[in-house]
Amino acid sequence: MAWFTKAPEAPLRVPTEALWNVCKKCGAYTPKDEYNQNLKVCPVCGAHGRLSARERIEQLADKGSFKEIAADVIAHDPLTFRDASEAYADKVKATREKTKIGESIVVGTAKIDKIPVVLGAMDFRFMGGSLGSGTGERILQAAETARKQKCPLILCTASGGARMQEGIVSLMQMAKTCAAIQRLRDEGLLYISVMTDPTTGGVSASYAMVGDLNIAEPKTLIGFAGRRVIETTIKQKLPPEFQTSEYLLEHGFLDKIVARKDLKAFLAKTIRLLTAAK
Repeated sequence: MAWFTKAPEAPLRVPTEALWNVCKKCGAYTPKDEYNQNLKVCPVCGAHGRLSARERIEQLADKGSFKEIAADVIAHDPLTFRDASEAYADKVKATREKTKIGESIVVGTAKIDKIPVVLGAMDFRFMGGSLGSGTGERILQAAETARKQKCPLILCTASGGARMQEGIVSLMQMAKTCAAIQRLRDEGLLYISVMTDPTTGGVSASYAMVGDLNIAEPKTLIGFAGRRVIETTIKQKLPPEFQTSEYLLEHGFLDKIVARKDLKAFLAKTIRLLTAAK
């Protein structure tokens, strides 16, 4: 009969990642809608997932208050760099089209609980949040805007470090950004560094760790060289919690660990305590 010979229709399958978030720390399955409503924090273990720059800004800035600056500043290719697979310029172009941002950080003026600030958020999707010439210039312009407007600067970092495709030009951004922040300090203006997972390499060795207040989200990876590099160099096994925000807080490198849901309120309260903001 027909039903013995007719091939069964393939069942409709929806990819797991379209419906569920699978926590990379504990493996828990959470419905995507619930996970997004919880600010991309696992409700089971509290692991903080990565936010895009736009998502971070939306979470922190008062609705409709963010006005982007330096949007025309993009990456340069001083070495005409090409690896085995493609040219750096082509990779940057493809990344811009995919992420819809021009560099690894988005900066602009904003208000946090009605307090005027200059806010910047790095985006790990843009070449691992690497520090390139465009990133450094955007941070410089953000710091200069904060200096002219006499308001606090807040930078949220998420980076694998300096952008190797730009060579020494990338490393020069470490000094450039720190110099810009020092000019703020010279005028008594507040700079708050918010470190998110991961903050490593040349970013951790420059503007991420020179805040008047250095804070981080829970379980954030913060460090310079990787664990394997350090263990190979010193011939010792490192503690499991090494390079986590909790470890750094315990050893005096951080001022505070703040959960994502509390971050906006914490920043507003801190700015009011440390400045004349109303």
